[in-house]
Amino acid sequence: MTRQMSSVVLLLVALSVVSCTTPPQSTEEALPEATEEAASDEQPEEQEEATSADTIIRLDPNAENLEVWKERDISEDPPREPGPIKTFGPLTFFGLPIAMTTEDLVAGEVEVAFIAAPVDMGSGYRGAGEGPTAMRALRRGGGSMETLVKWKTELKGVDYGDAPIDKLSLERSMPSIRRMVREIAETGAIPIIIGGDHSIEYANVAGLADVYGKENVGVIHFDAHYDAGESRTGHLITHGRPIRRLIEEGHVLGENYIQVGLRGGWPGPDGFEWMRENNLRYHTMAEIDRDGWGAVMDLVLDEANDGPQYLHISFDIDVMDPAYTAGTGTPVAGGLTPREVFPLIRGLCAENNVVGFDLVELAPLLDAGYTSVLNSKKVVDECLTGVALKKKGLSGRDYLNPLTRRDGRR
Repeated sequence: MTRQMSSVVLLLVALSVVSCTTPPQSTEEALPEATEEAASDEQPEEQEEATSADTIIRLDPNAENLEVWKERDISEDPPREPGPIKTFGPLTFFGLPIAMTTEDLVAGEVEVAFIAAPVDMGSGYRGAGEGPTAMRALRRGGGSMETLVKWKTELKGVDYGDAPIDKLSLERSMPSIRRMVREIAETGAIPIIIGGDHSIEYANVAGLADVYGKENVGVIHFDAHYDAGESRTGHLITHGRPIRRLIEEGHVLGENYIQVGLRGGWPGPDGFEWMRENNLRYHTMAEIDRDGWGAVMDLVLDEANDGPQYLHISFDIDVMDPAYTAGTGTPVAGGLTPREVFPLIRGLCAENNVVGFDLVELAPLLDAGYTSVLNSKKVVDECLTGVALKKKGLSGRDYLNPLTRRDGRR
């Protein structure tokens, strides 16, 4: 036993001596030649840029699927004749049929085309991107007891799907929304854009200006905020500055921009001075409290009639009081009521050549009572009722069907 243990000890000592006398292998000699060549080919400037703390990480322009989000692949779709597609399963806005191409819009003689723009990167927090889903889930609508006009009967409408969105880049999403609005308008249909945060107003109005010409489209902007802020932290488009960008780029003349419902702490003096310098017209809640809603509503309708030939309405649901639209990201107390909003929207769309409409900032995850979705849906309902009234020649701003009014009977 002792002899065996001695043999083991001698063996371990011998191995230790061998390991100590063997020279260590060079790290450089262990590297493959290909790695050495790759290291020698690297540019010092690129290395320095990659390690800089201030460097912006950019997209890979050589990625094979870089643009895959822009277009839906229809190469393997079954052949079919162009035209709206009736559905009995997928959720669509107001239960409308689906259209997938401009050929569908033309073949179906579509007059109103809904699109979803599920963007909420422009506000800095999530929520408004779920607005289109909530609006599609509430399928009912399309009629008006006040006028006894059903716009779903009078107008040919479709759900044109979602605008292609890069959910990691607001800047890349804007051109896609603009293109989709433009292709709808080019067919003569009215794009109804459901957001999404208010940054999409830039793409919506710019897309219309592409078709109808710069400075030929007026905008009525319903909002608690003036959304013409200056650039902050380098971002040139957010939900707080679409108006400034549209005016500075010349898409809309300041005199053809009308703001309704401003209140709260923004803008300050600089914002009001900017609006006056650029000839914007605005109606604050303080003015409405002083002069009365009826007087201001008539003034807004008159201003819209005096504007250019084409009109876009941009409706941020926070223009209404949070009691009626709590499901929004930036609520401000003291807003309009639904009874004030609905007839004005109907009158604007009945009296003017409306070529576009967007509803934004609906955040259904904050809408515990579902009242925000109900009121948002009704706003769109009233606009399209107005469009149908205009088509039928019933364009009075306060039109009511005779059957719905008191007739003097006891």
